[in-house]
Amino acid sequence: MIERVQELTAQLDNVSDPSVRKTAQEFMRAIMELYGLGLAKVVTVLSESGDAGAPMRQELIQDGVFASLLLIHDLYPVPLEERVEEALDSVRPYLNSHGGAVEVASLKDGILSLRLEGSCKGCPASSATLELAIKKALDEAAPDLMGLHVDGVVDSEPQPARKGKGPVLPVVNTQSAQPKQASEWFDVEGTARVANGQMMTKDFSGLKLLLANGDCTILAYKDSCAGCSSSLEGGELSEGVLACPSCERKFFLPRAGRSLDEERLHLVPIPLLYSEGVGVKVALAV
Repeated sequence: MIERVQELTAQLDNVSDPSVRKTAQEFMRAIMELYGLGLAKVVTVLSESGDAGAPMRQELIQDGVFASLLLIHDLYPVPLEERVEEALDSVRPYLNSHGGAVEVASLKDGILSLRLEGSCKGCPASSATLELAIKKALDEAAPDLMGLHVDGVVDSEPQPARKGKGPVLPVVNTQSAQPKQASEWFDVEGTARVANGQMMTKDFSGLKLLLANGDCTILAYKDSCAGCSSSLEGGELSEGVLACPSCERKFFLPRAGRSLDEERLHLVPIPLLYSEGVGVKVALAV
């Protein structure tokens, strides 16, 4: 529906008759103001109803359609700063599992500046982590962000801010260094049964993944040695250190798969989230 509204707005802007265009635009503004007044009354009544209206108020602001309308009319009851922190809290466990962290540097005029810390700072895999984890969380919790700047990302071009459409970040294809335009989350069956210190491999449309349980935390990587490109299946995993069965290079999984032998080498981490009843789900470019 939002896309349809945008299409109609674009058509309206292209109307050649200025008087018709002006009348249509004024009509649209009047309708928006009318709905805004109604929504404001709903928010006021629920806010003044105290504990009795709290459950209904919470249910409404968690509804995607209603929440979007509240954001459009600047009526959303949860401040942008609070929603940004909630979004970041949802992905911090994943970042922490790779020895990294993310903090808010500033939030001014709708422009959010984040700072990557720990192993995430300067890591070539940071772009993938941001696009498939942080950006997704921000898009859902704070779609009214007008722009996003991240300190600590490498190998990506700076992106311009877009008004009202959320943050812009590069999409990284986990199968190559070339950018892709879309990604999806896939449930990985069986990961709940991977014991601490054990590994498993899964094939997703030709992309083989390695999932390892290190220190009771499931981590996902592309099943390819950063040194010799061989499969890591069958390698020895001990205290978070995985040895390639072919070239014997060692990679420390809790620190984004960085090599203990050659500093420039690292495995390709795959963003993942825990999925209740399944184990984990991973984000892959499509």
